[in-house]
Amino acid sequence: MKHEDKPAGESLNNLEFKNEPVKDFFYFIWDLFKTGVIVFLIAFSIRYFLVQPFIVEGGSMLPNFVDQEYLLAEKLSYIVSDPKRGDVIIFKPPSAPTQNYIKRIIGLPEETVSIKNNKITITNASNLNGEIIDEEYIPSEFQTLTTENDDFELSLGVNSYFVMGDNREHSSDSREWGVLPRTNMIGRAWLTIKPLDKFGTQKRLEYTELSSTSIESVILANLDFERTY
Repeated sequence: MKHEDKPAGESLNNLEFKNEPVKDFFYFIWDLFKTGVIVFLIAFSIRYFLVQPFIVEGGSMLPNFVDQEYLLAEKLSYIVSDPKRGDVIIFKPPSAPTQNYIKRIIGLPEETVSIKNNKITITNASNLNGEIIDEEYIPSEFQTLTTENDDFELSLGVNSYFVMGDNREHSSDSREWGVLPRTNMIGRAWLTIKPLDKFGTQKRLEYTELSSTSIESVILANLDFERTY
């Protein structure tokens, strides 16, 4: 084959490569910047729209969540569906909007929550006469009292929730400061990272007469943990 008949690709060794270190350096910096921006946007999206880390401080959720427990709260389920009874959530309480609290959802919007004789009764459209909820996750020696140690009743409006700590005698919750607006919720307790003997996902509770559903899925690492009480 004659030289002039060779395909263009066979003549690459005749090309001249320019050595421009200054321009190459700026191209390198530009590529680093673009990569950094992309990584930041991905991390920001995960951090603020999917999951967020927290450290439990105090004993308001004993025995199910312990002091200094590291956990991740997922936010996706509350974007696509409503909070469910039994969910353990992280939120900003109306009484202390600068702090993060961790409690369990007991009452849902447009329900009435009553507390009497250490029992919680839920009255709603499906249970007009009221239904006492079974709380097997609460030790029998724990007392569900009110601030006045008297009968308690609270009706919830639209987008309002009733929350309580599992350690009922040592928890600042809806018995003290009232309803929790949905807009104050940050996310649902999803994954315990530390202590290692508690490592794993937090399963949603299923109440016999008062239903609840489930959702899962997100992975994350290298996060700054915030405090929750």
